[in-house]
Amino acid sequence: MECFKNGWYNWVPLSFALFFWYIGSALAQGRTKLQKRMRLLILVVTTAVVAASCQKKPTIVGLWVVKSVMVGAEEMTPNARWTRFHADHTQESGNGMFQHSYGTWFLDSKEGKLSIENTNGLTDPYEGFKTTIKADHMTWERMEDGVLVQVELERSNQLPQTYGDRVLGLWTLEKAAGKHNLLQATLDPNHYLFLRWDRRFVVGTNEGRAYGVYNVHGHKPEVELIPYNSQFQREFWTVDYNGDSTLVLQLIDSDTLVRRTYKRILEFPSQPN
Repeated sequence: MECFKNGWYNWVPLSFALFFWYIGSALAQGRTKLQKRMRLLILVVTTAVVAASCQKKPTIVGLWVVKSVMVGAEEMTPNARWTRFHADHTQESGNGMFQHSYGTWFLDSKEGKLSIENTNGLTDPYEGFKTTIKADHMTWERMEDGVLVQVELERSNQLPQTYGDRVLGLWTLEKAAGKHNLLQATLDPNHYLFLRWDRRFVVGTNEGRAYGVYNVHGHKPEVELIPYNSQFQREFWTVDYNGDSTLVLQLIDSDTLVRRTYKRILEFPSQPN
């Protein structure tokens, strides 16, 4: 019956139009004709109403990618954030290829409030999100410390990629602008940058190799390079791409332009230690 209630009113005008048309036509042809047409009318209208109103409701089950997060008037959208809801009321979430949270979920069908509990995370101190689902779009809303938080999500068939996912791999220097001690401007086939999955990096040149760790910003395209050797500085670079095969790094807070353009390669020019 819940299914029937969702859409019957959409068919009321059409039902009345059909009803009076059949009545007028049948009266001119006699009582027997009227009875037959009335039965047919009831059957047709009932079938149409049930078919229209019993369409499957949008479900929260599936993979959803966060498209925007507004905290008051400030946008705070995380990079490639996603949540996957399962039919057994378990869920997991992460950023890009990295899953960092898992737990359970519950959607109150009466109040439309979604509660998410992470088994390996902190307790959520706020009320559940008021949730609206329309086809492949979902909206969450709630108040946090007197500020309205709005989250827009879209259903997806695959995990999104973070800036950090896309920088992974082996790169050779193709273009250079400006001088830099760590990422030298020498266009040499043996010059490479290797950004590993474990957040470590290797810079290879004819003079040797430099090692360190890197961090990718969670909300904007920036990477921080932290060399182990104290002769090199800890610095921030903007990250840009030209397709999947070209990586562009530009030094932030520099008095002069320092930019490095790399091309993806699949083999080391020389084997790293």
